[in-house]
Amino acid sequence: SRPSEIRISPDGKTALAQINNDIYTVTIPKYGKTPTISVASADKAAFPAMQLTVMGGEFPAWSSDGKKVHWSLGASHFRYDLEAGKSFKDSLAAAKKKEKELAELKKKKDSTDTEKEEDKEEDKETFKAEEFKIKVSYTRQIPEGMLLLKGGRIISMKGDEVIEGGDILIENNRIKAIGASGSIVVPEEATVIDVSGKTLTPGFVDTHAHMWPKWGIHKNQVWMYSANLAYGVTTTRDPQTATTDVLTYSDMVEAGILHGPRVYSTGPGVGFWRYKIKSLDHAKEVLKQYSEYYNTKTIKMYLVGNRQQRQWVIMAAKELKLMPTTEGGLDFKLNMTQLLDGYPGHEHSLPIYPIYNDVVKTIADSKMAVTPTLLVSYGGPWAENYYYSREDVWGDKKIQYFTPYEELANKSRRRPGWFMDEEHVFQKHGVFMKDLVEAGGLAGIGSHGQLQGLGFHWELWSVASGGMANHDALKVATIQGATALGLEKDLGSLEVGKLADIVILSGNPLESLRNTNTLTHVIRNGTVYEANTLDEVWPVAKKAEPFTWQTVKPEGLPGTDK
Repeated sequence: SRPSEIRISPDGKTALAQINNDIYTVTIPKYGKTPTISVASADKAAFPAMQLTVMGGEFPAWSSDGKKVHWSLGASHFRYDLEAGKSFKDSLAAAKKKEKELAELKKKKDSTDTEKEEDKEEDKETFKAEEFKIKVSYTRQIPEGMLLLKGGRIISMKGDEVIEGGDILIENNRIKAIGASGSIVVPEEATVIDVSGKTLTPGFVDTHAHMWPKWGIHKNQVWMYSANLAYGVTTTRDPQTATTDVLTYSDMVEAGILHGPRVYSTGPGVGFWRYKIKSLDHAKEVLKQYSEYYNTKTIKMYLVGNRQQRQWVIMAAKELKLMPTTEGGLDFKLNMTQLLDGYPGHEHSLPIYPIYNDVVKTIADSKMAVTPTLLVSYGGPWAENYYYSREDVWGDKKIQYFTPYEELANKSRRRPGWFMDEEHVFQKHGVFMKDLVEAGGLAGIGSHGQLQGLGFHWELWSVASGGMANHDALKVATIQGATALGLEKDLGSLEVGKLADIVILSGNPLESLRNTNTLTHVIRNGTVYEANTLDEVWPVAKKAEPFTWQTVKPEGLPGTDK
């Protein structure tokens, strides 16, 4: 891999290189042609080089005198003393050389065997940078007050329960009571919102949501977060973020600085391009980034290597209490070995169809959650082309409101693909999803970031297109998605004690699944928003801040009169 960042030392003699999340120092040659220096084995590089990181690092920087290197990992700052590191390395090499000389003098097999074992232990010894853990506290946004949603149809996802004309009492950010209208005790101070004639479901869960805000320099508005929330997506999991910027953005949402769903992620994928896993211990070191520093709770094992390497990753993940998911990779045999090795998640559709009963039952019994991402389905035209060619995406006022002009124009005004209905494959994949759910399997809805917000509904309709019952499809979009992410104790259904993530619809999705896109309001963590604008309705009535592309042209400044 090529370095993602190179920084020259103050004296110009050495460079810092960040490659695949590890940081190296490399001596800069003075003369000759521009060299290509491989640090795959830093000790054997063409010019003197040294790997500084043990489990990874980001944002490398030199000290002003060039004697130390700084970097960070999650909320920790590291400082590496180059002179001390070199002395440690030299003393280790000298000790190793002396032991080899002694071993040669002894000329005994048992001594040689012992020496080999000691070598293995010595190879693990490294000079470690100083670590400074940084703690910055911010208050999590939790609304205060009592709210009653009165008289709506409640599709609770508690089994097949549907309450016609029900009430939900919310205290702060959790559901305090739920039942038939008039059956629960309501405090006098509670605010009442009449939802008669409307349908209430749990907030939608997108288990494969690529929402990639600006990297490096963080924005105080993230339109893709707002778009998803406005379309009822209250929880997301991005199974490959490419960078760690999402960790900060997620905190900003939880603190109330940004509008958005709950933003969970795997962080950057544990991928073949990033890591060459050498052992179980090495896998543990790699995954400690995620368990101890990124605090992601989940990882994406992205085609990391051969089966032994993939097994090391899941073994390390289990020990470190991380839930891994996988990349489909257009390889059915690979998918089956990942299933047999115990991976709890599978991203993208299986690359063949039809899928017969033996595979359906095996996947269902394993509880490996399948998120098929049919908008980018394998084996034929992407399902998104079906919707772009048959829906007025450009003319959709809500999409226009939440999507920048360039983004929407690039996606909806001119497209290369139009396909007859029978050319599309998503319905065939949908048959497998129907069979899987009916067999007791676990599934999720993943929009893949194809069209922020509305894309979730396209994916949901596609997953159900193979004959899945509407109620089952809604379960996949809510409680099954929450279960796939390990969040079912707090999210995914409307039950007492759970977090108040609720979608309010003017239509009934049990009659037509297309009614999932008839949102009037969305409730996220107890806060009520108007679905078309994200204006806050409760606990405080407040207009949403306009997006940068919605602001008025400045006046009275030089150049603005043209």
